[in-house]
Amino acid sequence: MENSKQLSSEQPLRIDIVSDVVCPWCVIGYRQLAEALEQTNTEHEIHWHPFELNPDMPSEGQNLREHITEKYGSSREESDASRVRMTEAGSEVGFEFNFTEETRTYNTFDLHQLLHWADQQGRMHDLKQALFAAHFTNGRNISDKEVLADIAAEIGLDRSEAVAVLKDQRFAEEVRQAQQQWRQQGIQSVPSVIFNQKHLVSGAQGVENFKSILQQLADLPE
Repeated sequence: MENSKQLSSEQPLRIDIVSDVVCPWCVIGYRQLAEALEQTNTEHEIHWHPFELNPDMPSEGQNLREHITEKYGSSREESDASRVRMTEAGSEVGFEFNFTEETRTYNTFDLHQLLHWADQQGRMHDLKQALFAAHFTNGRNISDKEVLADIAAEIGLDRSEAVAVLKDQRFAEEVRQAQQQWRQQGIQSVPSVIFNQKHLVSGAQGVENFKSILQQLADLPE
């Protein structure tokens, strides 16, 4: 959970974000939302929730371009254009994408378990941001348990405990249950942002649209 901003005595806006780290629009959408929250001085608390884009992906992952072609039937030109759009959208909100011919996508089940563990220490938000950067900016293998433990240690979490959590899979069932709960609520794509547990917004809306949404929510009667 992100620390809530204490800007007023009113109840902070609860924001639940269902997302996956291998989803580029998830980090773009979050960054857009964060900027809108900052510009509107909205007191808020963010809760992250797991979603696997590719639950059947093998542990070694797959070349991203091959994966996109297989999953969506995209041509190379369409894939290139999409990468340009994502890179530009990321740049607008201060996030760096470094796509190459070797860029891969990965299975994220272990990663979500590590996030669950970090949440118990109040560090899920920090780890989520570190994982986005590790994957999209630095091209690290985020399905590798040792790499995941390294990333946890880099933000100050206990590396040996992170390794233990990943090896014994102690949070596997909790993560599966959480994912199933969101699917049962109709979440089929990410990012899915739920405001005050009532208002669902899908996709990266852009800073101005998020600002408009926040204003509409502020104007609603309690």
